[in-house]
Amino acid sequence: MKNWPKQNRFLLLLILALISSPLYAHGVKGTIDRGGICITAQYDTDEVMSYAKVTIRPPGKGLDFQTGRTDRNGRFCFFPDGNGDWEVIVDDGMGHRLELAVPIDPKSLVMGEKRTGPSTRNALSKPVKALMGVCIIFGISGCLLWWMSKKRDQK
Repeated sequence: MKNWPKQNRFLLLLILALISSPLYAHGVKGTIDRGGICITAQYDTDEVMSYAKVTIRPPGKGLDFQTGRTDRNGRFCFFPDGNGDWEVIVDDGMGHRLELAVPIDPKSLVMGEKRTGPSTRNALSKPVKALMGVCIIFGISGCLLWWMSKKRDQK
């Protein structure tokens, strides 16, 4: 590749950049679950603990199950995956700390109906992707044939 003219190296890099970018894209989708545990943290003045650090620990395990922050209304929700007394720690970083033991039993783990949100898929349909692949193959073949004919004309 070092012996190639600068134009051909640039053309090859341009083709590789154009090929690789859209091919690995994927869509996303979301679900809305009901039946989780929602904690609201407040000071004794009834002011909410906005954006306080939250740590959730499952029963009998040293690792944190989930960490995050409360929302502006002092709420934090999570979906436990087992029974027992879960430890919830809310710390505002200014010396106020709330520790709660949340008992989870099989009845509280029952989820409500699950709804699936709208899916944002890749904008290209399968036939368009196939056509694009064929066009890329023909484009690369055309560039290679042009390069080979140009090289042959120089001899």
